[in-house]
Amino acid sequence: MRIGELAQRSGVSQRSLRYYEAQGLLTAPRTPGGHRDYGEWAIDRVVRIQMLFAAGLHSQKIAQLLPCMKDADGTPNERATPKLVAELTAERRRIDRLIADLLLSRDVLDEAIGSATSE
Repeated sequence: MRIGELAQRSGVSQRSLRYYEAQGLLTAPRTPGGHRDYGEWAIDRVVRIQMLFAAGLHSQKIAQLLPCMKDADGTPNERATPKLVAELTAERRRIDRLIADLLLSRDVLDEAIGSATSE
């Protein structure tokens, strides 16, 4: 599929897809006419990249991590280095702290809403 179809099917802009390619996160063979020719696997890869960005990872870290993850096409994965595992574990702890803070904030709001609506 061409870049426009991948953008439409994945919900990601063509500009973002080109950025992913420039960062080494996404690759595609070219047609004789020079157009990118993505396989079905690319949809899952783009969704995974989006999820990793949403988790707070930057493109360099994602580029290190992607080869360690299997895509839907069953692409073989590599083992993550101990350093990468430690960095990802620290990132997970950071996200866990953010979640805990958000849950606490929600509890405070629930209490305020309860107080404001009680008679």
